[in-house]
Amino acid sequence: MYHFDLRVFNCSIRVETDCIEAHAVLQRYIFPSLPRVANAVGKPDISIRVIQVADQLQLLADDVVVASAREAIQLVPDLIRTLDDAVVPRLTTARAVHAGAVLWRERALLLPGSTHAGKSSLVTELLRRGATYLSDEYAVIDSEGLVHPYPRVLLVRNGRPEQVPMLPAECNAAVGEAPSPVGWILSLQYLPESAWNVKAAAQSEALLILLRNTPHIMAESPGMVQVFERAVRGATCYVGHRSEATDAADHIMRLINS
Repeated sequence: MYHFDLRVFNCSIRVETDCIEAHAVLQRYIFPSLPRVANAVGKPDISIRVIQVADQLQLLADDVVVASAREAIQLVPDLIRTLDDAVVPRLTTARAVHAGAVLWRERALLLPGSTHAGKSSLVTELLRRGATYLSDEYAVIDSEGLVHPYPRVLLVRNGRPEQVPMLPAECNAAVGEAPSPVGWILSLQYLPESAWNVKAAAQSEALLILLRNTPHIMAESPGMVQVFERAVRGATCYVGHRSEATDAADHIMRLINS
């Protein structure tokens, strides 16, 4: 049996498989920039297993089958989403926002938006232009308003119907290692036939956008408004429409470098 353990914020994860090929895939794509924990003791918060059943590999989370596929790489998108669902609810002092996040000149750029809003494609293009990777799905903001890396692998489509995993290194990008202040918040709706149409927004509007895009329930998260208020306090904020990610990334780079 091949196995490793790791910790993501307050969530402990144990990963096991009896398949050496699956083990290599799991090592490569489960929060690859985070250290593995040696000799972890106690019951983990979530247990991930990949087992062979006939000609299929099955992905299990806490002994519940999540997905099946012929190849381990095909399990990765479901695996990443399963880990998101385990990690994010266990955040304590920090709060998450559905947002792509990159680091530029020591400040975080947030791209809030729902799942399937094109965040990963836009983050990928920004990485190719020299940004440092923080996340393609969640910006994790601490009680001081600083953004922490949530370094899951990117899940991209690249014109295909299914998502595939991609490492930031494939864009020659580094992964952030420390919390950073927010420099910019861009709420951009993807409209394929639209030209770039973006205007400045008040920080109060950006605060509402973060609140609309958080998975946390307000009643269960006292202090969340104050956390996001601190995040937007030093940020320049924009709202509007964008077209394809390559064009939008060029516009964004001009905007944040002006």
